[in-house]
Amino acid sequence: MDKHLRTKQTKTSPIVASSASQEVSSIEWEALNMNQEEEDLVCRMHKLVGDRWELIAGRIPGRTAQEIERFWVMKNN
Repeated sequence: MDKHLRTKQTKTSPIVASSASQEVSSIEWEALNMNQEEEDLVCRMHKLVGDRWELIAGRIPGRTAQEIERFWVMKNN
């Protein structure tokens, strides 16, 4: 009977919660200059692994997960 009284708790990601409360300056959202090869790789990797920006950034030397995510958001909005 105790099982019926339990409520489901939704799990929240600490990354999502913390990033939602942070302000983003316009400087941070300037367009990124990516070459065609990098853009193609980001698109292909996103199809394979989804929003795993750290994993995608690990495949592109010199790029951070934040840069990859920012590129994706700006390109797809």
